[in-house]
Amino acid sequence: MLGLSRLRDSFAYTPRTLQLVWRSSKAASLALAALTLAAAVLPLGVAYVGKAIMDAVVAREERAALVWVSVELGLVAALALAQRGLSLARQLLGARLSIDIHAMILGKALSLELRHFEDPEFYDQLTRARREASSRPASVVTESFSLVQNLITLAGYAALLVGFSGFAVLALVLAAVPATVAEARFSGAAFRLRNWRSPEARRLNYLEYVLANDGHAKEVKLFGLGPMFLDRYKALAASFYREDSALAVRRAGWSYALSLLGTAAFYGCYAAMAASAAAGRLSLGEMVLYVAAFRQGQQAFQAVLGGIGGMYEHNLYMSNLFQYLSIPTSAPPALPAGEAPALPNGGAPAAPADRALDRGVRFEGVGYRYPGQSRWALRGIDLHIPSGQSLALVGHNGAGKTTFIKLLTRLYEPTEGRILLDGKDLRAWDLDDLRRRIGVVFQDFNQYQLTLRENVGLGSLDHLGDEPRIARAVSAGGADEVVTAVPGGLDAQLGRWFKDGVELSGGQWQKVALARAFMREQADILVLDEPTAALDAEAEHAVFQRFRSLSKGRTTIVISHRFPTVRMADRIVVLDGGRIVEEGTHDELVARGQRYARMFALQAEGYL
Repeated sequence: MLGLSRLRDSFAYTPRTLQLVWRSSKAASLALAALTLAAAVLPLGVAYVGKAIMDAVVAREERAALVWVSVELGLVAALALAQRGLSLARQLLGARLSIDIHAMILGKALSLELRHFEDPEFYDQLTRARREASSRPASVVTESFSLVQNLITLAGYAALLVGFSGFAVLALVLAAVPATVAEARFSGAAFRLRNWRSPEARRLNYLEYVLANDGHAKEVKLFGLGPMFLDRYKALAASFYREDSALAVRRAGWSYALSLLGTAAFYGCYAAMAASAAAGRLSLGEMVLYVAAFRQGQQAFQAVLGGIGGMYEHNLYMSNLFQYLSIPTSAPPALPAGEAPALPNGGAPAAPADRALDRGVRFEGVGYRYPGQSRWALRGIDLHIPSGQSLALVGHNGAGKTTFIKLLTRLYEPTEGRILLDGKDLRAWDLDDLRRRIGVVFQDFNQYQLTLRENVGLGSLDHLGDEPRIARAVSAGGADEVVTAVPGGLDAQLGRWFKDGVELSGGQWQKVALARAFMREQADILVLDEPTAALDAEAEHAVFQRFRSLSKGRTTIVISHRFPTVRMADRIVVLDGGRIVEEGTHDELVARGQRYARMFALQAEGYL
């Protein structure tokens, strides 16, 4: 039962893999099939012609011997051509597959939700899927065709050997089985070892990244961290080496010991054939044919069993790829147009609101809890932000401010409650339409290793080539001075990753990020999540003054720890422990003398 189970597992993912290969390159797949068939049949012809040559030599038929030698030359040349063609087809197919499968992996990543990228187990899956994505699918198809090739060759040699002895065929089969079973077991052990240490493999990659990345170079050098990180890298890599080498030594030892069974079986049959030829029961040509058939048949059978073991190993790794590609997003589906979502706690739908009065953003009983966490990041949020109002979110780190923004932009889905935009549940909005209405600059905004023009234009991909729009966005974000300061202006390559790249200061990068947000001229909701943290107080104040003037008529949400900026908002909401604890204008909140007033007073003391 175990053998049948393992045999079934050896081909579990083969059909899906072959479909991938076929879609990737039909021409290369057909060429591989045709060349495999040729490579399977031609060795049989070479073996038979070898017998004919020997018989002609023994019979002293010089002309016939030369003819058969010429035939063998043609067959060997054809076989060499088929083998070269197979190698070329495998190489081209492997290269094409590598591109297509990596594109599938990246495409799947695009379809996943933000929560997946915050889960270490997801990164383990991604690491396992990417690790051998460029080689395993090609190996599956190559092994599949090789298996067919060797089965055809084996069947031909077995048919030839039956003419000598059925026991020779039985010896051929039985002698190769133990080594193949051992190889399959070691393949499974190697797979389990590599899967088990995926988290440590990511740690090794991280240490390499820290030691060889410009973002970490300053602190690594300043604090003398290099030797410590390098020692950790060496220790972890050495542990991998010890595990791999121990398995490799055991694998090689068992493979050698068990391969001696096959060698003994060959020489036993060789001795029987030689004795029969010496006794006159076999012609010299027949002996040569049977010896070649047994030797080549033994190799073909070992290749078949080895191919099954290889398919078992390849399918184990392919399971990683297909499991990654089948990760469910499990996000609540978008609601059909006109269908109202169910309210939390079985509540009845509210009466239809006047759309003119309900324009803006409304949170109704919204709560969010990160997967696997017992603590709520946000809970019981009831808030209406009328269209055109400027709102400031205030609170200590971890109060839930950024989670609030991620829920608004549907990077997260509420664990409970719902969010409405202009009276319509966010889940009923087309996601692209929703996000086109929102311009966001997060605190951890991206610094793209692209040109300055592209860094700004990416804010609205459809307008990447719209020069006037880019110029307006640059001006709105206060990035004019960046354009004039860098060689090449908008065409300057930013970052140090590529040739002639220019590195910007933190404040300059933030102005570029602000300009990117202003590319979304159609956005009527603008969100700034502490994007000016690297600017001095005067520069930040200037940014927000300009931001206010350019945001007339738009809904704006600002997260900042600086109260001169916060007090410019029409309304201020104070978050603490994931709940709204205060809201009102700056003057109202200061007059109450509660949490906001205390935070304001503490910050004001710093300027005295």
